Parts: sequence; structure tokens; C-alpha cells
Amino acid sequence: MEALRLEWAGGAPKLSAAGAMAQQGLVTTVSSRAGIAAVVGWVGSVRDRVAGARSLLDDFSRPGATPRLPTGDYAAVLVCRDRILLMRDEHARIPLFFRESGGRVSAVSTSAHRLGGAAELERRYFCRYLTGNMAQQHSELTPFAGVHRIVGGEVVELSITGQMRGRVSRHVRQAQDPSVPAADGLRLSGAAKDLRLALENAVGRRMGRMTACHVSGGTDSTSVALLAALLLAAGQGHPGDLVLLAGRFSTGELAGEQPYLDEAMEEIRRHAPAARPVIVDVDDVDDFDDFQHHAGDADEPYAHAFRAPFWSRLHAAAAELGCDTLMTGCGADPIADANPFHLHRLARTGQLRQMTKQARAWAAGSERGLWDVISACVVRPALPLTAERITALRRRRTVLGGLGNFARPRWLRIGFARAHGYREAGIEESRFMFGRRPEQSLYDAANYIVAPDPLSWRRARQDGFFLSHPFLAPEVIATMRRLPAETTFHPGRPKAVLREAMADLLPSRIRSRAVKIPFNQLYARGLRTHGDELIDLCRSARHPLIAEMFDVETLCRAVREAQLGIGDPYSWDRMNSSLALVVWLEQLDQRFRPLGAAMPVIAGS
Repeated sequence: MEALRLEWAGGAPKLSAAGAMAQQGLVTTVSSRAGIAAVVGWVGSVRDRVAGARSLLDDFSRPGATPRLPTGDYAAVLVCRDRILLMRDEHARIPLFFRESGGRVSAVSTSAHRLGGAAELERRYFCRYLTGNMAQQHSELTPFAGVHRIVGGEVVELSITGQMRGRVSRHVRQAQDPSVPAADGLRLSGAAKDLRLALENAVGRRMGRMTACHVSGGTDSTSVALLAALLLAAGQGHPGDLVLLAGRFSTGELAGEQPYLDEAMEEIRRHAPAARPVIVDVDDVDDFDDFQHHAGDADEPYAHAFRAPFWSRLHAAAAELGCDTLMTGCGADPIADANPFHLHRLARTGQLRQMTKQARAWAAGSERGLWDVISACVVRPALPLTAERITALRRRRTVLGGLGNFARPRWLRIGFARAHGYREAGIEESRFMFGRRPEQSLYDAANYIVAPDPLSWRRARQDGFFLSHPFLAPEVIATMRRLPAETTFHPGRPKAVLREAMADLLPSRIRSRAVKIPFNQLYARGLRTHGDELIDLCRSARHPLIAEMFDVETLCRAVREAQLGIGDPYSWDRMNSSLALVVWLEQLDQRFRPLGAAMPVIAGS
């Protein structure tokens, strides 16, 4: 989707924005004597988009200024008197790309396909994509040769005529994180107060005229919705501006979530009686429904397209009511829970006795064996590729058995992998996920498991809002990453700091629950319903890169194994991303959308 575009005409910049998105408030343009800014998304807060865009322009347009990037969900183009700046916030939910050749940028857009639709495909990109975990989103590679991604937290400087001057990372967390960790003696109550304040700020920034909160009955989504209700009750808006959005399953194992959902809704409405509950029946929704549409219509391959039907149903309900923001609790699992990679820190610093003691407590609290905990939290982060190879050798009788995050899936042809850098991509991705200090890398990697969210971006023009993740806000991550392990980890009580922080608001049933029912029902039913269709789709694919890249029959075997329940979430994700790539390539030539009614921001010469 193209929300804005920058080109040059006669050596002068020509900037335009999608008029419909500007009317919806999804694109904000401001100008001053210093220059012009076009911002997709929001800077500072959802409600004050104009003020945020103006502040961004003022801060970055000053000669010699090197400010840190402000908080928000945005991609921005700033045309100043003496230079042009391209930037994205560090969580990278709003995309931004540029086409470059010989050190000169010829175009900038939020759509990679619009910049490189006729260009040669970049095969290294596909190797990076296939390593899993949305790996392509934190790499500058795109599917098209000559088209580059501006990665999260990056500022690109150009001359007025488009000559490349430099690329610099300016992460907001550098300003948010304390210079030293919190004292080891910090008590749970103190940590809870810090998290409550950070989460309130994150929720407050994301509230709009009409705010929708996804409520599932879990600790995370209920906490976000309760804080939104509390802020509205305190005068930050009107109670009628809150929509409580939920999907209802009346059959199957997910029907077991209904009592928790009912209790969550009741408690939220106790604080905001005028809040509007919107319960969407989703019994007829399966994973892989309308897969060719969701996977084929994206600007670049969309690894999680299989789950898009459920979220699309909820997004559509919020859009019908005119909501201008939708908040979710997604992202809380790796952020708000105890960090298991503190065991790795203890091991590498020689505190083996303390590591073993804490590993036993983790094992008891999670009902796993001691070796399972040490393997997952110490051995695998230290030697990720070796650990995966050993696991794959033990389970090599099947296609999916032992397939982890980084190892080459058997359906990816070894010749293609060698020729286009799959091994190097796997090493780079493993370093990104674990790094030298896995307990810190966890927070960076977590963002790319949850966001960017291609579905929210693709639907933004028709919905009128972007999905927002308060638990991934810089202030929340900064609060959690500085806490010592003994403060956050309480065996048998996951997310202890969050539960303590919300103790006065969460209903007792939700506050005390330790396990939530997963979406396995939708996935298994979706494979049963659409498995044959997915196999036929692979076998009938005609794009030449598919046969060059994949052994199609091996990929079809993987689908059959997944239908039988063989494998695990890691291996299924690898298969899902490959299926999405097949569909994306097949529909590549059909994917062309104009900017629509363009609103000139700078007309050029």
C-alpha cells in the first residue's frame, strides 16, 4: 500500500500523499519555514498527530541537530531547506523503502512493490525471509533488486537532489533505558509500580477519538482495556469512546475462554459503564481461510497470513464503528514475563551453582525437566545452529521433525541455499535473536515476532486505523529489561510483576490464571479443511522462482505431516512462511495498486 511517495522532477523533490489516508488522519502533513514533513502513523500520541508531526519537523530541521527518534508508530519524510530525511520508529510497524542506484535515490515510498515491481527479484532476500520470525523486517533487503528497506530506528539523510549522505540508527530505547540496571534488592511491589506507570503512559499515548481494545480474557489484553477504561474515567476522553472488541467461540476448546472473557468485560464496564462491548462470532473462522487473498495481496511475503482470517474479522468490526485506533495485548509474553535467558547470563559469568538452582525452580514452575530448561535457555542461545542440527538428526525420519528457527528446511533446494546465502542468513538471524547477551536480545527480537503487522498495514486504508501494541512501547520494555531476575521470576506465577501491577483492577479469576488456551483448534481445523487446496496450489504454481527455490513435493509432504500433527510450532511456522511465499510469487504480476487520489505536498519544479 502506498501512503506517500517522494520523487524528483527536474532535480527538485516532489512529495505526494494518499488523499483518502490524509482525510482519515493516517497521514499527517505539516510545514514551517524550516521545511515540510509527511508522517504516516503518529508521533508522540494518537490524539495529537499534528503536534507530533510538527515537533518532529522542528527537532530534525535544525542545522547540525542529531535528536533521538521520538516515541510513536510512524514512517516520515522530512524535506528541509538543505537536506531530506527519511525515518521510521524503532518498532517498524509502518514500512518505508527507497530505490537507489549509484549513490542516488530516485524514489521513496511505503510500498516496495511500487518501487520495484518490474525489477529483478533479489534472491538473497528470500533466503533471509525463510529463516523465520519475520526475519526480513529487520534487514534492509527487499524482494526487489535496487530497492532498500529503511529499518526500524534508522534515519537516512539525502541531499535535496537525492544523493545519499548517510544512514544512522537512533533508537529511542537509548534514551529510555537507565544507564545501570535496577538494584538487585528491588522488591516486587516497587517493580510493579514502575510497570503500572509505564503501561499507563503507553496506553494513554495510543488512545484516539474512538478507541477499540481487543479483549480475550487473558491477563494482557484485559490489563490494556482496564487501563484505557480508567484513563477515560479520569477525564481523558468520553466513556462512549471505548469499544471492547472480542471474538467468541461457542464450540471447541476455545469455548473454554468464554467465562474469562465475560468476567473481563464485566470488570472493564464497571470502570467505564458506557464502554461498548462488540462480540464477534468467529466459530466459522479457520486458519488458511481465503489464504490466496491474504498471502497474495501483501506488499511482500507475509509469513503469518494463515492467521489473518481471525484478525480480519475483528478489524472489520472495529472499522464499522469508526474506531481510529485498535489496541492489543499481543507482545506481552516475552516482555512482561520473567526473562528465561538470565540463566544464560549466570552460566557465562561462571555462576553455575546459582544457574542450576534457578533452572530447577524454572523447571518446577513450568512442569519441564531440568535438562529441557538448560537446553532451551543456556545451550540453544549459546550454540543455536549446532543445537538445531543435533535435534534434526534425532528426528530426521520426517520432513518437519526437528526443524527449528534457523536450519534449512528440507524443501528448500540446497543449490539455491548455497548460491544465495542461506547459511549466512541463518547465522545473522541467530545472532540477532540471541546475540552475546541473549537476556537483552530477547527484547529486540520480540518486536519482530509480533510487529510489524502486515495485516494492519494492508487494511489501514479501509479500516481507518493501525493496530497498536502498548506492551512493546519503549517505556514498558525499558522498565522490564532493567529488572533483576529474582524480582520477575516467581515459580508457578507467570508475569508476576504485571499481575502485581494490576492487582487492584484485574478480576480474581483472570489474575490467578496461569495458562491460556492456544489457537491450536483454528490451525488444525484449517489444515484439515484447506490442506488439499494448499497442496494443489503448490503443485500448480508456475512462477519460475518457485521450482528454482523449492522441492515442491517435499513441501507438500510437510503439509501432510502437519495435518497429522507431526512437528511443532517452530516447524509449522517455517512451513507456513513457505506456503505464503508460493502464493505471493504466483500473484506478483497481478499486484499493482495506484496511489489513488494523490494529495500534492511538494509539487516539484
